[in-house]
Amino acid sequence: MTNSSVFPAGTARRRLLTAVASLALITPLATACGGSGTAAEDGRTLRLWHYEDPNGALGKAWAAAVAEFKRTHPGVKVIFEQKTFEQIQQNAGMVLNSDTAPDVLEYNKGNATTGLLAKQGLLTDLTSVVKAHGWDRKISESASVTARYDAKGEMGGDKWYGVPNYGEFVLAYYDDDLFTKYKVAKPTDFASFEAALAAFKAAGVTPLANAGNEYPASHWLYLLALTKANKTWVDGYQLYKDKIDFHGPEWTWAVDKYKEWLSKGYFDKKDVGLKGNDMSEQFVSQKRPIMVSGNWWFGGLTTDIKNFKWSVAPYPGSRTTLGAGGNQWVVPTRAKNKKLAEDFIGITMSDKIQKLIGENGNVPLTVKPGQITNVKSRQLIDAFDQYQQNDGLAFYPDWPVPGYYDTFVSATQNLMNGAGTTSVLDQLAAPYDKYFSTRH
Repeated sequence: MTNSSVFPAGTARRRLLTAVASLALITPLATACGGSGTAAEDGRTLRLWHYEDPNGALGKAWAAAVAEFKRTHPGVKVIFEQKTFEQIQQNAGMVLNSDTAPDVLEYNKGNATTGLLAKQGLLTDLTSVVKAHGWDRKISESASVTARYDAKGEMGGDKWYGVPNYGEFVLAYYDDDLFTKYKVAKPTDFASFEAALAAFKAAGVTPLANAGNEYPASHWLYLLALTKANKTWVDGYQLYKDKIDFHGPEWTWAVDKYKEWLSKGYFDKKDVGLKGNDMSEQFVSQKRPIMVSGNWWFGGLTTDIKNFKWSVAPYPGSRTTLGAGGNQWVVPTRAKNKKLAEDFIGITMSDKIQKLIGENGNVPLTVKPGQITNVKSRQLIDAFDQYQQNDGLAFYPDWPVPGYYDTFVSATQNLMNGAGTTSVLDQLAAPYDKYFSTRH
């Protein structure tokens, strides 16, 4: 299995649940905050790993958290090691089972990552810590699913092995100037969304940004399926609680609606070979007035868009959307200073650090939109908050099956190239049904 997704540089990235990085190791870059060496078993040293860009919202937040930790823990040495995502992904099992394990590290969510290490006994059960601090009441049910695992290492269990600080989700980006120019009303539900698509197309404008050669097209397909799905269906699909019929109403309607939008020109069939960055450029260059994709584009758009007004809002076609809690802090079983690790995690969950995440364009989990002064960031967080309140994060379509990402890209490309509904559904069903049978 490989991490096939490509994300915009300098923005928050969605790491696949089933990803196992295959890139070669890069020599670690170690930065010692107050010294270097192996953590002592005296409660006076905290060893910390993470892989965030220091100039990104999370990198800035974690730096501020380290500064706050040092201020509140005088005399404690903090040894911070900047890792790459691939370094941690490839070597976590070996390192965490050694005397060189850090006290706390950022780690990828999912059955193949946090779940696997929890099952192997390499991560500390943080349930009592989470409940003592009340974090289980601050983080929504759907945002915490990927932090909780069962004895099999499958997400959605009752034991917390990680603590997420931020969220990620798919939402709508609107070119406000083009909506005004063509006198199109902002949509508030699925009917008005389709009306907006029709109005733009009647004016000679292809309304929807898209890319068939990466995840955006398959995200659209899943989003359309969610229009007809309920929570039971999502849990059945994502958590293996019930076998999903790919020829049932949810997926069938999604494929048929996708085909309808293609035939009406709401999508451009020529987008079949495009990448995610091409989709973003369609929006930035004002060639497409609507982009429905992840919040990981938000930071880049705030930098790149200089000449028109734009806004964000929940996608109006469904009560649920693609998304999850973000990657999380975990504490190795062999960590030498677990209390210090707990204190550091607590600081990252504080209003001060959570607000910093929000002001810099990411999605904090425990502060409300009204606490954020940046107007555009407040729109983003408000959209996420609406989904949190409705338990509306439905994860991603490729998560249930190892290697499913490539299947979805291929299936949606076939759909855009004219494949029939049954053919596309059969293509999606085959690997899912085979993998589901191994779990029951």
